[in-house]
Amino acid sequence: MPDGPTPGLFSRRRFLAGSALVAGGAVTAPLLSACDAGTSGSGDSGGGTTTLTVMYASNELTKEHIADFESKNPGIKITLIENDDTRLNAMLAAGNPPDFVRGAAVGSANNNARGLAASLDPYLDKSSVLKKDDLLPVNDSWRWDGKQIGAGPYYGITKDWSQDATLWYNRALFAQAKVEPLSTTEPVTYDQLLEIARKLTVEKDGKTVVYGLGIEWQWGLYGPLCSMILSQGGSLYNDDLTQTDLTTPQAKRALRWLVDLAQSGAAPSSLSPLADGADLSTFMAKRMAISQDGYWYGGNFVEAAADLKANIRMAPAPVMGDKRVSPCYAGQGAWIPAKSKNKDAAWKLMEYFMAGSPAQERAKSGWGMPALKSLLPLMPQELPYQQEAFQTAQAELAHNVPLPDSPYVTIGNWITSLNQYVDQAARKKITLDVAAQKITDDVNKLLKQGKDRIG
Repeated sequence: MPDGPTPGLFSRRRFLAGSALVAGGAVTAPLLSACDAGTSGSGDSGGGTTTLTVMYASNELTKEHIADFESKNPGIKITLIENDDTRLNAMLAAGNPPDFVRGAAVGSANNNARGLAASLDPYLDKSSVLKKDDLLPVNDSWRWDGKQIGAGPYYGITKDWSQDATLWYNRALFAQAKVEPLSTTEPVTYDQLLEIARKLTVEKDGKTVVYGLGIEWQWGLYGPLCSMILSQGGSLYNDDLTQTDLTTPQAKRALRWLVDLAQSGAAPSSLSPLADGADLSTFMAKRMAISQDGYWYGGNFVEAAADLKANIRMAPAPVMGDKRVSPCYAGQGAWIPAKSKNKDAAWKLMEYFMAGSPAQERAKSGWGMPALKSLLPLMPQELPYQQEAFQTAQAELAHNVPLPDSPYVTIGNWITSLNQYVDQAARKKITLDVAAQKITDDVNKLLKQGKDRIG
């Protein structure tokens, strides 16, 4: 899903390319135990006012939000720094981080393993606003028990998210191709999806007029690859997250599907990239029948032409094995650095932004799903496509699983290797077996480097 409540998609691409702190980056401190958030008092800039340094995107935490928060908390003033990963890394290295930082749940294991984030459990245990039993499982990707995600303390909270492997489709293009529309309740298999995409693809004079499918190829293949492996009951890492193996039958089947999709011409890929790097404009122009995007995608269609709006529907995430999985690829939210001098004030902002009026606005907008159970009823259901998408998204909640996350390598590392060798296999420069082995070797080298640095 995108980072913000607008159709600006490229910031998400930057995140996927490695905006999470890299295991081999500038900060090479040994593994630390995260500071207890409840033991640090708020700093004071004089006169009884706490100045809270916040690094966030200004189109998400707006000046109106800041003014509202400050009016409700007269002892706190916010200094907003536009989200900047390079600057954040420098501030962390200097031991003087912001007090409240934008980040994604998926990929947070590196920060948490290095002791950069404060545990939020002491605050969650006392809060009357943010409660553990109200947090949807997407927040589990923020948890870290010293060995793996999904257990232990929370080190961040997600603001909004999507089940990013779901499918949006245009029924009119299905009718035009005389293809039965996708079910909004039952998933298709990936093999069926590829066959359907081929039937929906229209070529004229050697050019593709309509793509049958888009999987946001240019945003990176990590999410789709993991979804396919998990659906087969496979694993991306060994038990201690220090090694990967993409030569397993499950991984090679997923890689084969990606290569077949690229070679089919039924979807944009590295062989036929989109000029703007994203599916949206092509889908909106009725030149793409299916786009694999999360619930957030529906926010684009509220003001779309009536005929497009009438034909848009959302289908469940496809399956490659016996297990239905519907993961989130990012889960943008916020975390509080362990060395923040104003943790108490930062927590007040966390409560306001994640459960207060900004969270309610986001839930009502349709630009992503809320990360709190109590806010799910606020999701828009005025239009027919919104009503059906709401039902599909609710049913998908039962199949939400966290994407694998090792603290020793970044998603950006994965994307770089996958892009290189899947492309070479699709161009028949190397075999699939060679591609699988090269990706395995590349990522394992990075995992070892990350492990050596973190300890």
